[in-house]
Amino acid sequence: MQFHVVHALVLRYLFLFSRAPIRLAELMFWPLMNLLVWGNLTVYMQQRTDPSRPAEVTFLFGAVILWDVLFRSQQGVAVFFLEDVWSRNLLNIFAAPVRIGDYLAATYMVGLLRSAITVTLLAVLTWFLYAFDIFRLGFWLLPFAGNLMIFGWALGMISTALILRFGPAAETLAWAIPFFIQPFAAVFYTVESMPSWMQKIANILPCTHVFEGMRTVLVKGRPDWSSLLWATALNLVLLALAGWLFAHIMKVARERGLITKFATQ
Repeated sequence: MQFHVVHALVLRYLFLFSRAPIRLAELMFWPLMNLLVWGNLTVYMQQRTDPSRPAEVTFLFGAVILWDVLFRSQQGVAVFFLEDVWSRNLLNIFAAPVRIGDYLAATYMVGLLRSAITVTLLAVLTWFLYAFDIFRLGFWLLPFAGNLMIFGWALGMISTALILRFGPAAETLAWAIPFFIQPFAAVFYTVESMPSWMQKIANILPCTHVFEGMRTVLVKGRPDWSSLLWATALNLVLLALAGWLFAHIMKVARERGLITKFATQ
């Protein structure tokens, strides 16, 4: 990996925000709207729930924040690629001595930065608006967020690979793919509440075990090692498969001149 190349790619992305601060609205507006919807729903449910079991309702706040970690890290990879497509700069990037590893490392850093910004915003707002402290998860917040970030990177590579393969017409996948898996991810409800056929799919998703583990910590106040171990193991497998898919599609795109088509459309 060439660290100076990674630094240059990340810096180029950050310059987009310095030249057009309105782009920051995208990082703040949608997370804020999502928080207000689910936050008000949580307050409504709290008012109609057994007061002795409040944690079973407030886990929705944790779900909103942790879901955004996944979504923003996925967007960091996919939108990083699309920014080069929209600016007709993709051909220039891959005509330069930029390795696939350099490019992916830069997208990971961008995903980390996007997640850090929105999660910090949500953590502060949930504290002031709803008196919910995400740090109630304690040590477990780090491995849970880390696993969701890795899963987001894997989804971002899959999104980018599909866009490369099928062209600009597939750009909507950059936003759609996370929501394809959300119904199976047990973000706002437990796996047990799903139909049996959905549970089979849910159990092979790393993020499912993170959200289940988060609820266990918030509701029961004790750690859940099995959830963390399953999430980590599945993430390692998925990240390897996503990396292979991205590298394979990139090789095919170069051989068939598919990257050139992005520069002319």
